Amino acid sequence: MDFYGILKNAHKGFGYLELLLVALFIIALLATMFGFSGKVNKFLKKTTLFTMIFFHVQFLIGIIMLITTFTGGLNMGEVMKNSALRFQYVEHPFSMLIAAVLMTIVNKKVKSNDTISLGITIMGLIAVALFAFAFPWVKVFGA
Repeated sequence: MDFYGILKNAHKGFGYLELLLVALFIIALLATMFGFSGKVNKFLKKTTLFTMIFFHVQFLIGIIMLITTFTGGLNMGEVMKNSALRFQYVEHPFSMLIAAVLMTIVNKKVKSNDTISLGITIMGLIAVALFAFAFPWVKVFGA
């Protein structure tokens, strides 16, 4: 198996784990917001931390895959004309980058505050929404 194939399998495998972590993060975020009067608990801190870590790992693996693909001679003009290629090489990486940055900010806020605010909750939900938008559902689960 070549280097790109190993990265692709790792990226796909971590994607399944990331789905689980995002689901746990949403549950912890909403439970903290509505169930514990906004007090940050250990479960929220841990799920936020691990979700952020896996966002970053996924992003780094994806960037390496993107760089190796473009050094193979992919033409950007052709990529922008094709919607499937545009999603794979433009929309997916940039949405995931923004989601990873937002998740990093949410992690910092959760770690440093005793209570959770509506702004942190909204920022976390935006990060999850960007993740859900950019996740290649058809490639992972089939049509």
